[in-house]
Amino acid sequence: MSARYTDLNTYLRGLFGCRVQKITVDAGLTCPNRDGTVGTGGCIYCNARGSGTGAYGRGLSITAQLEQGKAAMSRRYGARRFIAYFQAFSNTYAPLERLKALYDEALAVEDVVGLFIGTRPDCVSEPVLDLLQDYSRRRLVWVEYGLQSARDATLVLIRRGHDAACFHRATAATRGRGLPVCAHVILGLPGETREDARFTAGALAAGGVDGVKIHSLYVVKGTRLESLFLRGGYRCLGREEYAELVADVLERLPARMVVQRLTGDPHPDELAAPDWCRDKPATLAAIRLALERRDTWQGRLCGEARRTLLPKGAA
Repeated sequence: MSARYTDLNTYLRGLFGCRVQKITVDAGLTCPNRDGTVGTGGCIYCNARGSGTGAYGRGLSITAQLEQGKAAMSRRYGARRFIAYFQAFSNTYAPLERLKALYDEALAVEDVVGLFIGTRPDCVSEPVLDLLQDYSRRRLVWVEYGLQSARDATLVLIRRGHDAACFHRATAATRGRGLPVCAHVILGLPGETREDARFTAGALAAGGVDGVKIHSLYVVKGTRLESLFLRGGYRCLGREEYAELVADVLERLPARMVVQRLTGDPHPDELAAPDWCRDKPATLAAIRLALERRDTWQGRLCGEARRTLLPKGAA
């Protein structure tokens, strides 16, 4: 656990007693914001792969993707257990039988100890939640909902296709089944201010979510956001600006909330701007520096002392 925020690796090690690594899998699903149910073309920043790897399109099964990922993560991190992370598009958006087959295939792979399911709050049904609840009796299961912003005006502008109330309803239904929820938020969305980022953080804290992924907004080639950027209608955040916003958000989130990510990972060939997003270590270093310079930490504005974030035995 970081001295200034609650990180995912420490959380997983505490559960399993070893290094646990997530492996991104692409199930070949789609999204209601692409197939015409809610909209077409996706959110203004979304690429054609829905932030996925494209592995399904290359003919790789869930099993093959996980086996490849296991080999890579074992070499790189010494990981011994793995989480199947269904990332691309909306991974509860398919008939129940197909979803069950996909999840079963992932959990049948040796040393896969759980599922993290990335999806939208407007396409999770009661039967799907029932299925995930059943898995959670034996495995670790998290549901990850894209919120991006708690401001409804922003959600309209980015063509998200749902409002913040939809997110809160889905969160309540999911947590009501004992399933932890991770919220995805994006900092630097068009038209948003520092106060908007703080508002979103407050909404997450009040909504009782269990984890958060904080993403920087970067411009992907071929997206609506790129068109807006090229017309001069959108200015990217600088790295230091972004780091300060992350610090603003973290100090408003309770320490029990697991911080699963602090910045995004753009594909280098698809990135149009900003260039600083290519250097993730430098961005993480800027965030650490911002926290240290302000002497702040996750939960500080919730009235939580920094010592609650320190691992046992740390000074």
